[in-house]
Amino acid sequence: MLRPRIRIPRAGALLRRTTLFTRSQHSVPILDQFHYNDGVPGLLSPAGFSTAWTEYMKHVVNKLNMMTAGTDYEQQTPLTILKNAARDPSQAAVFNYASMSHNNHFFFNQMVNLRNLYEQKAQARPSGAQGEEEIQLEASETRIPPKLKQELERNFSSIETLRREFLTTALGMFGPGFVWLVRNANMQDLRILTTYLAGSPYTAAHWRRQGVDFNTMSADRGTVNAFLERSQTGAGYSGGRFNPQAPGGTDVIPLLCVNTWEHVWLTDYGIAGKGDYIQQWWETIDWDKVESLAFSEQQDNLR
Repeated sequence: MLRPRIRIPRAGALLRRTTLFTRSQHSVPILDQFHYNDGVPGLLSPAGFSTAWTEYMKHVVNKLNMMTAGTDYEQQTPLTILKNAARDPSQAAVFNYASMSHNNHFFFNQMVNLRNLYEQKAQARPSGAQGEEEIQLEASETRIPPKLKQELERNFSSIETLRREFLTTALGMFGPGFVWLVRNANMQDLRILTTYLAGSPYTAAHWRRQGVDFNTMSADRGTVNAFLERSQTGAGYSGGRFNPQAPGGTDVIPLLCVNTWEHVWLTDYGIAGKGDYIQQWWETIDWDKVESLAFSEQQDNLR
């Protein structure tokens, strides 16, 4: 399927680094590739970026700091916190804020600044070329490194199939969450995975069982006994014994994700604009970062 190539207008100045918000031990990470004055070129306006990144991350980090102050979690990264808190039902709130902090950062960090690519292409233009010529950026899939492209095509038959699967999966989620591209840590297989709300794809977080859309799940087991049973299983207890492995958990390595929480896309795309948002997100993927995770030799740190 042929699609129009992305066109990015010239930027008058280089992008600057984002401001670091600090409070207690945890702080909002710096996104070197984006600046609040420019948003995410091709995806989010400055106002949309402010809501989805600046304001939201400041909120979840501040909440995480308040909940972890004076505890062992205070010195841990959000990724470590979500893994450690996943087994304890009483730490659900800590898990949620740690997981959302990590997930949202992962989402933004796997995107490329299209304006920077535009500037690089403009600088590489042969001297003497017409200044009025419109510079165009190729579609996202043309930037996929050959080795990664081969793996994606092996698992999904084509890049277009992968793109459509991301789109249809995200559109099929009635509730908010994330759609992930993950690698099975025990083999080369790549798969699409959904997590709802603050759910996490990391192996240690599978205790939370957040791969179900609770907006469509039956509520016929709302008894106290069922709640206690779920709480014990979430903590790792089954049949009076502690099980260090999450039931049904699969060891996966996340490579890429799209955030489907409404606050990310509502400002720029409106109530019915979720599909347009996802299609534009596809054009901003930093495939070099995806490849570095897919073939990393330090994958144990990513689980």
